[in-house]
Amino acid sequence: MDTIPILTTLDKNYLPQLQVLLCSLHVNNPADSFSLWLLHSDIEEKEFSGLRSQCERYGYSFFPVQVDYELFQDAPVTRQYPNKEMYYRLLAPFLLPGEIKRILYLDPDILVINPLRPLWETDMEGRLFAAAAHTGKTELVNSVNKLRLGTGQDYYNSGVLLMDLKAGRQDISPKEVYNFVEQHRRELLLPDQDILNVLYGERILPLEDVLWNYDARNYSSYVLRSGGLWDMEWVMEHTAILHFCGKEKPWKPNYRRRFGVLYRHYMQLTRRELEPGSSD
Repeated sequence: MDTIPILTTLDKNYLPQLQVLLCSLHVNNPADSFSLWLLHSDIEEKEFSGLRSQCERYGYSFFPVQVDYELFQDAPVTRQYPNKEMYYRLLAPFLLPGEIKRILYLDPDILVINPLRPLWETDMEGRLFAAAAHTGKTELVNSVNKLRLGTGQDYYNSGVLLMDLKAGRQDISPKEVYNFVEQHRRELLLPDQDILNVLYGERILPLEDVLWNYDARNYSSYVLRSGGLWDMEWVMEHTAILHFCGKEKPWKPNYRRRFGVLYRHYMQLTRRELEPGSSD
């Protein structure tokens, strides 16, 4: 089987969470091989040592790519989204080697709890991206975002993106992205996500969020929406990607939401694996 390339963009503060993500990926996709591409601006090589060791342990290739910080020097950030690295995924077709035709972007605040290959092999039907919208309990927010941005389609979350890089190199214009940021900087609430939806929303293939971008805040909403079908047992058997969206994060003290214990389980597995002298 082919190697599945994974993309993430972050600063050094999210390296521990990326390691937890990789642990969950490895545990629940034992038959697959992955390569990790990391777009960043200011992480020193020595800070990658733990990540490199982990990738070597799993047999994954690791490719850090340093991006000129001035690329989005004037792009807006917010208190909740303070890092300009979030924009880099939009220009991934031009920041990654040309031989990479498709890649799966994952935010670092994610657990992978079931196989990803069905997502990887999804027919994108000529779209630039495949992504999920968080509806159900958040349907009001979804509608407000559509109204706010003047878009007709659902408001897609940019934390999980299956990306057709080959098509992106033809149809995405870096200048268009830069100009949009400049013209609308005061209006962007969820900066990179707003840009994705306004400029490319009509070129996104919808994914089922309950499978491929499950909002870990909204368990009760999913259960209600499914008439009780999508309970905890169903999620553990079928959901592939748990996304810890929002301000509250499971690695922080006093996190009380339902999937926090599961996240801390993978934190413990990651620490145990990386202890000196540990072995498979």
